[in-house]
Amino acid sequence: MAPNARLLLAVAIWLIAATGVVLPLVWLINTRDWGVVLMLVVPFAVYGLLRLGRALEGWARATPPPSSH
Repeated sequence: MAPNARLLLAVAIWLIAATGVVLPLVWLINTRDWGVVLMLVVPFAVYGLLRLGRALEGWARATPPPSSH
């Protein structure tokens, strides 16, 4: 897989994960009476997304092993 393809795939995976975490969290905070309690979850969600982004970046920028040809 080409390095640019891996980088694009990593960005796409992160965007899907961020959308899947942030949108429900924001919706629940906005529409539920108890949603304000979820504000305590937000820092952990952001931290998790940052960790995921770093892991995906490491995967996308990793050099492939030398071929045996």
